[in-house]
Amino acid sequence: MKRYEGRYTVVTSIFLFVALIFLSKLFYIQVINENYKFSANNNVLRYDVQQAVRGLIYDRDSTLIVSNVPAYDLMIVPRELRQKLIDTLKFCQLVNISKEKFVDKFNKAFKYSSYKESVFIKHLSKENASTLGEHLYQFPGFYLRKITMREYPSNTATHVIGYLGEVNLKKTKEDKFYTKGDLSGVSGVEAAYEEKLRGHKGMRIKLVDVHNRDQGKFQSGKFDTLSISGSTLITTIDIKLQEYGEKLMKDKVGAIVAIEPSSGEILALISSPTYNPNLLIGRKRSENYIKLSKDKKKPLFNRALQGTYPPGSIFKLVNGLIALEEKVISKYNHYSCSGDLGYSYGKDKFVGCHEHEKPVNLINAIEISCNAYFCNMFDKYFKKFNSNIDAYNNWHSHVSSFGIGDYMNNDFISGAPGKLPKSSYFDNLYRGRWNANTIISMAIGQGELLLTPIQMANMSAILANKGFYYTPHILKRSSDSNLIDTNFTKKKFCSIQSQHFSPIIEGMERVVIGKHGTAKNAKIPDIEICGKTGTAQNPHGEDHSIFIAFAPKTKPEIAIAVYVENGGWGSTWASPIASLMIDKYLNKKITNTELESFIINNKIELE
Repeated sequence: MKRYEGRYTVVTSIFLFVALIFLSKLFYIQVINENYKFSANNNVLRYDVQQAVRGLIYDRDSTLIVSNVPAYDLMIVPRELRQKLIDTLKFCQLVNISKEKFVDKFNKAFKYSSYKESVFIKHLSKENASTLGEHLYQFPGFYLRKITMREYPSNTATHVIGYLGEVNLKKTKEDKFYTKGDLSGVSGVEAAYEEKLRGHKGMRIKLVDVHNRDQGKFQSGKFDTLSISGSTLITTIDIKLQEYGEKLMKDKVGAIVAIEPSSGEILALISSPTYNPNLLIGRKRSENYIKLSKDKKKPLFNRALQGTYPPGSIFKLVNGLIALEEKVISKYNHYSCSGDLGYSYGKDKFVGCHEHEKPVNLINAIEISCNAYFCNMFDKYFKKFNSNIDAYNNWHSHVSSFGIGDYMNNDFISGAPGKLPKSSYFDNLYRGRWNANTIISMAIGQGELLLTPIQMANMSAILANKGFYYTPHILKRSSDSNLIDTNFTKKKFCSIQSQHFSPIIEGMERVVIGKHGTAKNAKIPDIEICGKTGTAQNPHGEDHSIFIAFAPKTKPEIAIAVYVENGGWGSTWASPIASLMIDKYLNKKITNTELESFIINNKIELE
């Protein structure tokens, strides 16, 4: 028996040792190592994503133009709901939706993910959320997520600010920041500076009971992370000027763009008709968007950036500069004009003009907007070159240097380059048989040439600066950096030497103050305005009214372009609107209240 006592001791010791190992491991798992506890509690934990507060937006003088108000999203985790029976009718009554809508929303959420959270109903008000919250324990799988919702104190600058839209599935896959139901910028500043404005999300892990009731933070918030608010943006917009411009453009279709020539900062960017930005927030956002998108007047369309129009007579200024640069004319050269027949070419072909004193030189031609002068000049320019192709390519190069035919790389994500055809376009169209007279309409800003209002305003800024510009931009600075893109702080020069601008500017000044000036109604006491009217032919109805200007003549503070569709002569609508805008910006008041009353209280009947 004694010989087995040793073996018994050894075996017993082994069993005790193994048991001790198991007990130690269990103690470590259950008491010391919290990872296992974390995993075991996954079925009663809610991962509550904390949406970051979107950054605020101010105008150039620190006036708040976009703020936030508290709201709630009703979230769903489909897997939790499928495992329980709920009173669907009561739920639908609480959230004011039909049973069919409930089923549709649930199916969409389940298709997205059965275990990931997604938005079931967006943007509940604080009052609605409070009522629902009292009954939410009866509906497992649902919970409220606190968010912020945009608010627009001034109800203006809609096309500048832009709007938010729900991200699609593709975006959630491309950018892991977003989950189903999140909003991101679609247009304007909201889209251009989305990454600055959106901030960084946080995470709270909460314990919930079997009734989906909040039981507090998991492990006292040890694993929680805080959200970080988006950057505050200071824009270049003068909100008072913006509001005034929108008031002037009420019941009219067109655009106004005003730029500070010395910096390229956009002071006002108006597209008319516009809409109340508060229509595209809250639960009725989608419904209102559909209505706006179906509106025949296209209020969602940003005409200032995307509208492409023939520039009309304002383009004579660019052609005049090119002719001076190429030594085709001097400011003393004269051309005659035969009134209604204007410039005649070919057999029974002519570009009409109007009765005025003649002959005219460059300065006179700008003052009275003589078509014949600029057509003769255009023809003479072409004859300087060995071929029409060489002449046009050189002209194209000059025009391109004004930012025409280009997006200009501003900080908006949408826009149009306009239309500036290459010589190959005309070669294909006319099978190589064309000359200056074939495209003579481009001498006076018609034909195939199309510009956007922001390009017209930039052209005005180049004239104000006598040959250079800064890329027009909307951001002045942000809370995370006082620096802006160097693309916006670098001078861009056009191809025309600065000395050639003086006669052009003299002509522009006489447009406003000259005896025969075409925009005498734009005159403001004690302010030297240099401008040019334009009237663009419109085959679909009344001609378009156009005016570009800058002021004061020395050390210009504002350059502006106004385009009024179906407005007739440039002096009828565009030049008085520009004059009022300049008066408002420089004088902070309106000198000609009678003119103001006429513009505000009259509308244009569209075709």
